[in-house]
Order: sequence, then structure tokens, then C-alpha cells
Amino acid sequence: MAEEIVIAEALNGQVRIHAADTTELIRTAREKHDLWPTSCAALGRVLTVDALMASDLKNADEHVTVTINGHGPAGTIVAQGSGRGGVRGFIGNPRLNMTNPETHKLDVGKAVGRDGTLTVTRDMGLKEPFTGVVQLQSGEIGEDFAVYFAYSEQTPSVVAVGVYVNPDATVEVAGGMIIQLMPDAVEDTIRYVELVSQTMRPMTDYLRAGRTPEQIIMELFPDAAVLEHKDTYWYCDCSREHFLRALSLVDPHDIREMINEDHGAEVVCQYCGKKYQFSEEDLKTALEKRKNVEDRQRIDS
Repeated sequence: MAEEIVIAEALNGQVRIHAADTTELIRTAREKHDLWPTSCAALGRVLTVDALMASDLKNADEHVTVTINGHGPAGTIVAQGSGRGGVRGFIGNPRLNMTNPETHKLDVGKAVGRDGTLTVTRDMGLKEPFTGVVQLQSGEIGEDFAVYFAYSEQTPSVVAVGVYVNPDATVEVAGGMIIQLMPDAVEDTIRYVELVSQTMRPMTDYLRAGRTPEQIIMELFPDAAVLEHKDTYWYCDCSREHFLRALSLVDPHDIREMINEDHGAEVVCQYCGKKYQFSEEDLKTALEKRKNVEDRQRIDS
């Protein structure tokens, strides 16, 4: 099921806003990866911000990939969004249920850790993708992305993102908002955005109260003008052909070992968990493709 991302501007075009309800997207991610509550909240936040960032892509085949590793128990978190609106992702440890003893809320920051980096790679179809890297600040995701926008893209931003996970591990609501100051923002606009950042409620509070992304934007910025609506949804484009090509890049010695063991190979997509079976004949085909590539490389050199 597709959900909408709302893109708007406010305060005479000096502020740009992206907001989304990503509840169905995160519910799908939870089901695909059998996520426990804290893992679900961590991956869900990253998927949501990635979806919001991908909504700025101009072409369907462009991608934004986010990689976070704070060396906490969550391990590496990866999310990838495309210009089509499809988003997918995974978390290294899907089975975390960590609660902060003081706030009694899911402890995403401790799960993610902060002894590491947040990396954003924008593949715009050029020779080299743009990559920005920042040190994690808290592991809570929203603050970390705000730092990324400020330092890597020189765009002061407010990033609000949340996933409300019920005691039975189901996702009640999820969503996020990115508020960004444009280069021509005047002092009054900057102060207004600062006030919004200090007084706005968590995104999950608005969504649990039944607010739509557009209503949340209008509540925070009464003069806002909606520019565009874009779809976002879970989508993994893995395929048997993709993994067969990947097998042809495996070391020939390893492929021969799999052939000699006479039981084929199983490949599991990290993003969606789908399993692909490859027979002995498939492996021989992959080995032949690898040999052909090496032969061409020798001729070219």
C-alpha cells in the first residue's frame, strides 16, 4: 500500500517541509524482518528519513542510500529509497527489545550506539555518486540526520521522526518530518523555525491523534503551501537474475566448492528476506560467466 509524502513551503518560501505517515511501510518492514520493538523503531526511523530524502529525487532510477553503524547492539542499519518512491532496508540485529529505565521508552540511542558514522550516498546517475559522512551524535536518528544536513549539505534542518511500537510488537503509527531553512532565510524565519523545533510534539503524538501529514504541516506553519504529493511504499527489486549475476562475481574456487558439495546454493536477500535456490547447473553457468569476464579482461589488457 502506497503512502503519501507531502512537500510544502512556508514563510514566503524560506522554509521547505517534507512530511509523511509511513505506518504501512514500517509495518511491512517489521513483517519482512520479524523485528522486535527496539529494532523496529531503529530501522523504522531510518527508513522514514530515507523515504523523505528520496522524495526529492527527480528521476525514477536515482537512489538515496543511508548506512548507519554506531557499534551498538543493533549493528549496521541500511535503507535505500528510489525516485519511484520504493524504499527497502535491513538492520543487523532484528531482535532487540531495549527500554530506557528512566523514560520507559524504547532505547534506540543505546541500541544504535554513537561510536560510528551516518553515511548518505546519493546516486544521481552520474559517474560518481555523492557521499556524505558524519559522526553519530546520539544514535536516536533524528538528531543525527539534522547534523548530517547541517554539515554535509549545509542546510540547517529540523528532523522529527518516530515509530510507536505497541507492547505486542505491532506498529501503531510511524512517520517523520524534515523542516529545512532555505539560503535566503531571514532572522525572523530562523527564530520561528527554532520555536517550532522547541514546541512541536513528537510525530507519533500527532499521528496517534489522527492528524495527516498535511494537517501537521498546517498546524506548525499556518501559511504553508503544499507543492507536491509523492507516493512512498516498501519495494525490493531483488530477483533471481540479479543474484545469479552476483554469483558470477564470486571467487571461482568458492563456486567450484559449492559444485563439488553437490547441493547447489541458497542466497537470501538482506533487504526482504526472500530466498533463492540455485542448482549445480546454475553454479556451472555462473562459473562460465566468470571465466568469460576474465578472458575479456585479459584480452583488453
